[in-house]
Amino acid sequence: MENINNMAQNSLQALSRDNLTDKGRRKLTRDIICGAITLSCLAVGLIYTYLLGNTYPIVPQLLYFIGFLIEGVPVIFTGIKGLFTRNLTNAMEILVGVAIVACVFNQELILALLIPLILNVAHLLEERSIMGGRDVIDGLKKMQQSTAILLKDGKESVVDAKTLKVGQQIVIKPGSGIPVDGVVISGETNVDQKSLTGEPQPARTVVGDTVYAGTVNLDGRIVVEVRKEYVDTSFSKILKLLENSENISAPESRIMDRFLGYYIPFVLGIAAVVALISRDVAQAIAVLVVSCPCGQMLVSSAPMIASLSVATKRGVLIKNSKFIEELTEIDTVVFDKTGTVTKGELALTEICPAPDASEEELLKGAAAVAVASTHPVSRAVAEYVQAKELDYSRELEIREISGGGVEGTGTDGVVLRFGRREWLEECGCTIPADFAAELLGSVSFVAEGNRLLGAIGFNDTVREDAAKSVAALRALGTERAVILTGDREEPARLIGEAVGVDEVYARLLPQDKLDRLRELGGEEHGVLAVGDGINDALALREADVGIAMGAMGSDLAIESADIALMNNNLMNIPFVVDLAKKTKKTIYQNLVLSIVISVVMIALSAFGIISALAGSILHNLGAFAVLINSSRILRYDKEK
Repeated sequence: MENINNMAQNSLQALSRDNLTDKGRRKLTRDIICGAITLSCLAVGLIYTYLLGNTYPIVPQLLYFIGFLIEGVPVIFTGIKGLFTRNLTNAMEILVGVAIVACVFNQELILALLIPLILNVAHLLEERSIMGGRDVIDGLKKMQQSTAILLKDGKESVVDAKTLKVGQQIVIKPGSGIPVDGVVISGETNVDQKSLTGEPQPARTVVGDTVYAGTVNLDGRIVVEVRKEYVDTSFSKILKLLENSENISAPESRIMDRFLGYYIPFVLGIAAVVALISRDVAQAIAVLVVSCPCGQMLVSSAPMIASLSVATKRGVLIKNSKFIEELTEIDTVVFDKTGTVTKGELALTEICPAPDASEEELLKGAAAVAVASTHPVSRAVAEYVQAKELDYSRELEIREISGGGVEGTGTDGVVLRFGRREWLEECGCTIPADFAAELLGSVSFVAEGNRLLGAIGFNDTVREDAAKSVAALRALGTERAVILTGDREEPARLIGEAVGVDEVYARLLPQDKLDRLRELGGEEHGVLAVGDGINDALALREADVGIAMGAMGSDLAIESADIALMNNNLMNIPFVVDLAKKTKKTIYQNLVLSIVISVVMIALSAFGIISALAGSILHNLGAFAVLINSSRILRYDKEK
């Protein structure tokens, strides 16, 4: 199954007819038939004239007129509609329509037929090569498995995936696509998640793990309990987001609207002056034909489509034009701490044994009771001790004390306790007031009976690429990096120092984060907020640009942020900032390129150097120059 990476990468390339939508296929078929009939009229008329000369000259003229009606009249009507509705996207049809009408009144029916035919063929090629996004999305829709194997009363049956309900169980066999979001309740496997995360490595999936629609089960049979229906899956929401992104128009397109508002009257004026001075309508027609703003119409849309393709390949989903408009003006980046800069997982980072106990005795005592608990602190101890390969096994009767910790009673009656200071003190253990005061983060104490064995400190772990991401953002022009967190001051400050941010604000509630973000922004600064999209939703909405980390499966993340990262790769943040800068630069390059080519072509036609027929072909130079320049964005990811 072709994944989203390949399809997104090909969105600026011509797609096969098999990938067209029904509407697109009908339009393509209609255009081809009309073109074929027009060419037939032209060919028969020319052959008739060659063989019979001026015998019944009305015959070839009638054939040419039929071709004009088929190809030229629709262009004229579109141009008239554009004039009355002031729809500048029809600027090409307006100018070509005037040229065709001039050809008809000048009795140049062959030219009136050829000009719209050549322009429509060129326009079709441009559209199919640059606007493949619709077909890409339709191809993506095919990635979501349409059928499922329902497991009910021990029996398997194939059903339509759209009929699945929350709570039902389905079987996913090796090599099959996963139709809906759910949780594995039996079996284990490797899942290809490139379609959502952009990560090339398969994800190991066991009982209790979540699987997502649009991904592929590679090698194991698993049973999944449905958690979201077909229309509510993360993949469906991403498809909707991509469909909406088709309508994104960069702010620079407003510049083009203003430009075309002056450009069309200017060209019509030039054509009128040329006709008056040269007294040659053909030269005026040539001016109108070569001035068709095909290149200008692609100035912003071509780079935007290319950028969306590159971003999607990296698992970065862009929702609106802030990608260009404001992301390039960012000078302040605000990070959430837990789950964004850090992994959101506690790790054992500090060990403080009591004076009469060893470090090994402390760790073994904690692990002996922690191994039976699912608390994050207990899991961190168990993982640490297993990595050290310490033998901590004991015959204990273990109990978990709510709000206190974990205790285990041995066969000799001795009780091991691992938990909060207050709980151990209530149980009779004496802990000096200043003991373990230097430990940061979350601190738990260990005692054997009333004898203190020591304390253990736990902290969240910084993501490996956090500091590198902050440094890359500074290189791109970020002046200030800030962490906003609800955590305590000291551990938050240490995380900030490790990452390399300028300021850290701790002990903040969601509303406090919002207020602080407003203070950091104001009218003078552009603020980019990065969070996990759940407890940071307010900040993500308030910032000039909001980026949600690890948004796969999070509806709130996709809805609240302007950009959603399907994975937790922090380097995707400077990547998307740099991509926005490159896209904006390309848009301005395209604007200059297309205008220069148009001016040169108008001048050549005004002085009679090129004819209207030649101009109908050469005017596409601007469009193809814009396409070639925009396609350089597709190489951006490989260059990086």
